[in-house]
Amino acid sequence: MPRSPRIAPAVDAIAGAIFSPLAHRIAHATGEIFPLHVGDTWMEPCAGARMEDLSTDVHPGMHRYTDTQGHPALIDALVEKVRARNGIAAERSSILVTAGATGALAPAIGMLSEPGEEVLILSPFWPLIRGIVQSARVRPVEVPFFDRVATAGEAVAAVRARTTARTVALYVSSPSNPTGRVLPAEWLEAIADFARREDLWLLSDEVYEDYVYRGEHVSPARFAPERTLSVFSFSKAYGMAGNRVGYLVGPAAAIAAARKVSTHSVYHPPTAGQLAALRALEQGAAWIENAREAYRRAGDDAAVQLGLASPCGGTFLFLDVKPLLDERGLWGFLEDCLDDGVLLAPGASCGEDYPTWVRLCFSAAPPAQMAEAVRRLARRVGRESR
Repeated sequence: MPRSPRIAPAVDAIAGAIFSPLAHRIAHATGEIFPLHVGDTWMEPCAGARMEDLSTDVHPGMHRYTDTQGHPALIDALVEKVRARNGIAAERSSILVTAGATGALAPAIGMLSEPGEEVLILSPFWPLIRGIVQSARVRPVEVPFFDRVATAGEAVAAVRARTTARTVALYVSSPSNPTGRVLPAEWLEAIADFARREDLWLLSDEVYEDYVYRGEHVSPARFAPERTLSVFSFSKAYGMAGNRVGYLVGPAAAIAAARKVSTHSVYHPPTAGQLAALRALEQGAAWIENAREAYRRAGDDAAVQLGLASPCGGTFLFLDVKPLLDERGLWGFLEDCLDDGVLLAPGASCGEDYPTWVRLCFSAAPPAQMAEAVRRLARRVGRESR
């Protein structure tokens, strides 16, 4: 009997069910379900930047191809944004519009690495980054970081300990998904100096730049613009995850190389999505302010209920449930939470050092539903208010 063609081992090694290993059970779950396992928002985009606000009368050709670098008007607006907001001396050639942040990191890593090389990832991390690195046939090297280091010196030492001759890049996320930490400028400058000394690329994931509740967001490109690739997303900034629009900012030569990879994979993000993103840039400032306050309240309330420190930024809480696990391990705990209607992401998807942790997104449901979900989780972990 003939055999089926093989699946490449490198792809076979990539995890499939990233955000929930219980998809088969979720599909048949009954009752109210609170999907706190995926990072999204319950809010619709701002009025004027929704798909129903676009028309071919105003935007002829909105369903056709646009330039593979990005819609020209959006590129122009992004140049002004990153200059004013991020302190990056960008030109048009410095920007590539991408299919979300995922579509920015994939061509960036594809551009800068060769099979067998290594990318350092500060952990715990955004669950998809590990698989994106593996997809390029590159080895992800996890650097225990966000819950381990307390000074700029310790931050650099942690990175140095995992750097080898095969290391080509370092992935940094601030505000952090999933810990909510916001890295101080002093730390980022020290990390950038280390990257320069070791001749590494710096991959800066800044998708939660607008959602800082304590501290200040600083773009590492201010310190090492010649080697920093900055990643941003309309998905997180403006509640437009389904539109699939993000952007990559960096040295012109690197952006041109990343554009080659992006063109030969997704070609370009949806034209209509880019037009909606432009509208959001023009009209969405008040929306972000409202969302920031709503997320801050939700995160603070959830942290109090669960006995955690309030997040400094982002939209996640990260919780170690080791004392609550029985012989079934974390999967049993996640099943029990599913029985409560609460979906959580397993901590191992954020790093190999976190097999007993869970992640929850506090922006994924409206306030009343989030409060109920957190109440159920607090009861499950024995921290319900009395």
